[in-house]
Amino acid sequence: MSQRTVGILLFNEVEVLDFAGPFEVFSLTTKTDLDTKALNVITISEDGEMIKAKNGLKVSPDYNFHNHPALDILVVPGGYGAEEIEINNSNLIEWINQRYSQVECIASVCTGALLLAKAGLLNGRKATTHWMDQDRLAKEFPLVAVQRNVKFIDEGKVITSGGISAGIDMSFYLISRIYGRNVAAEIAKRMEYDSFFQDRP
Repeated sequence: MSQRTVGILLFNEVEVLDFAGPFEVFSLTTKTDLDTKALNVITISEDGEMIKAKNGLKVSPDYNFHNHPALDILVVPGGYGAEEIEINNSNLIEWINQRYSQVECIASVCTGALLLAKAGLLNGRKATTHWMDQDRLAKEFPLVAVQRNVKFIDEGKVITSGGISAGIDMSFYLISRIYGRNVAAEIAKRMEYDSFFQDRP
């Protein structure tokens, strides 16, 4: 299987586990020889400058909106920065919108769903987000069929997941979808996250 590139969007006040959880899962994904990485995982911010995530964690992105390589998968995390700041950033919303036609899949974590909704990518689709923000998603974006009490929703090219740790579940699911359950299960075992596969066929 050829190596895919996963881009993880970063911005100030992003929720740490929203991006760090998927980063860990995708970074550990290997090909069948368990040595060669299946995914090239990179981080991207609007200007490429260091961002300050929630609670002050500083992260230096790999690329900016203009110099990143072609993406196969885009992960859009949430947090205060998504729901109160970047949702009003037309440059970021347009960048997300443009990526839609270029990637295999766009996946949101937590209130990253609000950014996808703002970009019009959730219109006519089922979607979920953090339980505290589901009413807001439904009210501000009435064309979105908001789903409650679920970890994630697969709508083909777009996957949305609930709050914070649900992004890890969504990442395992996406790995299962692309590479098969055995590959995902091996990563879960390494991460001691075996509970994801309990009661799953």
